[in-house]
Amino acid sequence: MARHAIVVLVALVVGGEAAGLSPIEKVLQMMNDLVAKQMKEKNAEAKTFDKFKTWCHETKRDKGFDIDEGNKAIGEFVVDVEKHTSDANTFGEEIKVLEQEINEAEAQLASANDERDTKRTNYKKTHADYVASLNSLSSGLKELKKTMSGTSGAASASLIQSTVQGIAERPELPAFAQAALASFLSESSEGPGDFQQPEAAAFESSSGGVVGMMEDLHDKMKDENIDLEKRELNEQNAFNMLAADLRHQIKSNKASRNSKASSMKKSEGKAALAKGDLAESTRVKNEDEKYVKDLGALCYQKEVAFQVRQKTREEELEAINNAMEIIGSGEVAGAGSKHLQGLVQRKAGFAQLRSSTNAGQPSVAQAAAALFLTDQASKLGSSQLSFLASRVGADPFVKIRAMIEGMISKLQDEASEEADHKGWCDEELGTNEQTRTAKTTRVAELKASAEEMTAASQKLTTDIGNLEKEVADLDAAVADATTQREAEKEKNTETLADAKKAIAAVQKAQDVLKEFYTKSAGATALVQTAVRGPADAAPETFDEPFQGNSGGNGGAGILSMMEIILSDFDRLEAETDTGEAVAAEEHKKFLADSKADRESKEEERKAKGSRMSKTNHDIRLTKKDLKSTQEELAAAMRYFDELKPSCVDSGVSYEERVAARKAEIQSLQEALRMLEEGTPE
Repeated sequence: MARHAIVVLVALVVGGEAAGLSPIEKVLQMMNDLVAKQMKEKNAEAKTFDKFKTWCHETKRDKGFDIDEGNKAIGEFVVDVEKHTSDANTFGEEIKVLEQEINEAEAQLASANDERDTKRTNYKKTHADYVASLNSLSSGLKELKKTMSGTSGAASASLIQSTVQGIAERPELPAFAQAALASFLSESSEGPGDFQQPEAAAFESSSGGVVGMMEDLHDKMKDENIDLEKRELNEQNAFNMLAADLRHQIKSNKASRNSKASSMKKSEGKAALAKGDLAESTRVKNEDEKYVKDLGALCYQKEVAFQVRQKTREEELEAINNAMEIIGSGEVAGAGSKHLQGLVQRKAGFAQLRSSTNAGQPSVAQAAAALFLTDQASKLGSSQLSFLASRVGADPFVKIRAMIEGMISKLQDEASEEADHKGWCDEELGTNEQTRTAKTTRVAELKASAEEMTAASQKLTTDIGNLEKEVADLDAAVADATTQREAEKEKNTETLADAKKAIAAVQKAQDVLKEFYTKSAGATALVQTAVRGPADAAPETFDEPFQGNSGGNGGAGILSMMEIILSDFDRLEAETDTGEAVAAEEHKKFLADSKADRESKEEERKAKGSRMSKTNHDIRLTKKDLKSTQEELAAAMRYFDELKPSCVDSGVSYEERVAARKAEIQSLQEALRMLEEGTPE
């Protein structure tokens, strides 16, 4: 670079002398030009940095907006994760409670079944004992009455006593009946011969005799048997109600558990989705924050570099100004104008003196040099060599030598200047071509990106419209389903009320029949028929007690039919109640699913809306970047047009000019050698 400055300075000094400027004046002019150039570049650099600084500010602001949006989204996703996780945990705890209640109800039902089986077994045994005792008393009464009607007198009393003794000793009689008969026998017979006819007649009395006592025993045992059957019926009914309640509780709890398990899975799924969205939003936000951090470092580095460059330029300007003050001062410029002009005049006088001593005819060396230069001018097509050849023979040797040396110096200066200019042109053209290529590529990329984002924005708009329509359709479906559910519930409520009334009426009819059959001779069989055990044991219960009792079988058939009717109404009530519960649960599930679906669609719509806003924001930034890049490309194209006149070849290439100039210099050097030696080589 220093050599380039020296060469340019020498060329300018020579040119300045030709233009009438002294070297000092030319140097001052050069420094003035350099100051102007430096100021222009300094101002241009400041404008360039201002654009960069504006970009830093806008990019940091835009990224800050993205980070704020990311933080907002992260906060929302954190809330969603906590909510759905909390919901899932709540459902899990509720499921545990329901499972515990189910286990307890099932255990309670099993225990009640075991207890009912034990009591049922005890009832059957006790009831069989009562039946056997009643049958034994009935047959004993018949036998005693027969004995009393067939005998009389002391023999009759003895026979009656013997008969009563036999009855009292029957093993099927309960202990209290045996004790009562034994006590009666003991009171009626205090010794041999004491059992007389008048006492025997007492056995025939209905109030104080043995017959009355046995009939009282029979009635007492019959009443106890009826009480036993009533207790069994009440206990069985209580068990049936308890079992029905427990089964209903178990069924209801299982349905609720299954529903909550489904809801728990949905909440877990939503929590997983929210966690994925949270991770993605966090990743994007972290990348944006890193980008902002790197952006800050870059902008700071550029700021420092700009300040250093500006300071360097200012220092250079200060140095040039100081140099200009020194050169332009009286010590330099003044002395130059005072002394250098005389030096030039003395050189010219000396040259004229030498030329006068060599005046005359051209020498052989001059003629040979002229011939050589003419031949080289013809070969190279050089007008300068042709002109010099015409002057070699006519001018004095000293003048010709000065002309040749001047032409050589001029050609060398031109070669050096053109080489420097060529290097500068190559550098500028290369940089400009890279800029034009990069900006052209960037413009194409930004256009494609803008078109792609515009298409994405249009698709998001369509998707959002579709989601809004789906939400409206879902709301309409929920409203229609709710209307149908309310009508169904009203109908089920009416059906349940009718079923309860029917059940109460059938039970009242049963009570009327049971009361009647209890008072009749076949009450035992009828009451037995009315007793219902577990469903799998009911047919056996109906068959055994009523064999051979037509009246009883008739009552059993009526009560059985009523049981069927009651069972039908019970089933109607249960199925309607279950159907209502199932329908309500299904409707509730439909509402929950619809709500979840609606929330999902709303969330998706909001997410797409957010993406559309960001996409539209990115489109604006891209178009802004595109406009800036197009302006930079246009500036590069204009600069290329400015470079063409001085840097792009117009017929003769740089290499051809260098070769021609080199040949001219060699020819001039050869001619000078020929003149100095006196003979050609």
